[in-house]
Parts: sequence; structure tokens; C-alpha cells
Amino acid sequence: MTPRNILLATAIAVAALAAPAPAAEAFGSSAPGTAEYYSPEDAAAFSKAIEKELAAKSARVAIVFRSGRTRDALPDGVRYTHGSFWVYQPIDTPEGRINGYVSHNLFHGDGGELSKRETYLATDFPFQFVAASVVDDVAIIIPTPEMQRRILTFMASPDYEAMNKGQYSLIANPHDPLFQNCNEFMLDVVAAVAWETTDYLQIKSNLKAYYEPTEIDAGPLAKIFGPVADERLRMNDQRSGIETVTFKSMGEFMVEYGLADEAYVFQRPPEARLPGQG
Repeated sequence: MTPRNILLATAIAVAALAAPAPAAEAFGSSAPGTAEYYSPEDAAAFSKAIEKELAAKSARVAIVFRSGRTRDALPDGVRYTHGSFWVYQPIDTPEGRINGYVSHNLFHGDGGELSKRETYLATDFPFQFVAASVVDDVAIIIPTPEMQRRILTFMASPDYEAMNKGQYSLIANPHDPLFQNCNEFMLDVVAAVAWETTDYLQIKSNLKAYYEPTEIDAGPLAKIFGPVADERLRMNDQRSGIETVTFKSMGEFMVEYGLADEAYVFQRPPEARLPGQG
């Protein structure tokens, strides 16, 4: 790691530690969240509203983003901390098989059986996804129908699991193959489907040519010893600055190149608020 990157990493680590929000949800965090803002009833109502929104658009696959940190605890250009593929699919329940949305995630380990620097794939449900949010909106990317079809085919193949490269960083650089976070994993899947290749170095080369990542301003530089505070913060893949994947840059990329029909913010609607809520 270069001296400049050590200093940049320090500034981010210090900001993350100082922010009054769960440490597991920072920047491009890929950890299962914990319910703090939403009651179970709130989460159920909001998640159902999101599902209805996706169903109204006939979305078999959508990319949905939440924020596990309040906006004042995030750097400029970053509004969401975790994203996943939402897939409309059969679900086995005690009452039988039904169809509904399932959230397909890349998470990092909890530091027990799996290191926080390693990643794994897991599914959960919209209720769990929303329960980990601390804001009243999510962001949504609706891939084109053709991209949805191709993403579903890809996810049903071994290539999807192979796209998880196993090494995690909070602010992974999408132009470099060294690390991933949840957002970069999804971008890699989109790129593999769009360019019809599973050659990872080719995917990175294509993204470098066409995808403009979000630049993170680390702010005032701090002491050089800060990075040890969060082992998930690895900077070896960054160059002169800090670049990562966000909803904004992924949405702009997919819409510009005809891979998505729209990318937008979905506010929690009034009917998804319990009586007495603001």
C-alpha cells in the first residue's frame, strides 16, 4: 500500500468509527444488517410496498439498494450501503410453494468461521433487507427485459457463484480484480451478462473502458495508523484516488448503455406507515 493510500484509508477508517451508526453498514458494506430503525411491522409494510412496486413494473429481476447508515454518516456521492439482486421466484413455505421476491446478496464473514475479509453468497427476504435500513427510501435499478432474462440464466448457472472472488474490501475498486464488495459483485455480474464473458480480467478491462466509478473524497488526512481499526478496509486496489461502485454510478452506466430501463429512488409511501407515524 502506498503512503498516499495509507493516509486515504486512515481518513475513511476514522470517519467510519466516529459515525453514530452500526459499524457493519459502511460505504459498500456487504454484511447482514440488524434491525434498529424499523419495527417488524414497519419493515413488513415497506418491504411489501417495494414488492408491489416491482411487480407493477413486471420486474422478474431488480437491483435494490438500502442504507444502513444515516446520510450524514456517509461521504458525498454515497447514499446507500448495500445492494442485492431481488428475484421473483418460487419460495417453499410451510403452507406450500408460493411465488415472491428473494434478495440475493454477497456478504462478508462475521469474523468467526469466515473472516471479515472473505465473502460468501446468501439469500434472504425483502423483510430482512428492509429491516436493516435506517432511512425511508431505497434505490432501484430495473434492468431491461432482455437483461433480466440473461441475468436469471446466469444466476442459475455455476458462473454466478464463480463470480464471487472471495476477497472483500469496503471500498473495492471496480476496475481492479483484487477485491469485491456487494455493489462490485453485482456490477461484475451485469458486465459478464452484458458482454457475454466470464473471463474476469476481460470484464475488468471492459469496465475500465466503459464504466465510470464513483470517486470518494476522503476528506482531511489523519494519522497513518487508522486502517488497523477496521480490517475490511483494504486499499491495495486503489491508485491515485478512491473509486468504488454506488447506486448512482451503476444506474447511470446501465441506463446509458441500454442495460436498464430506469434507475430511481423509491420513497416509503404513506400507506406503508403505521397510524401515528410521520
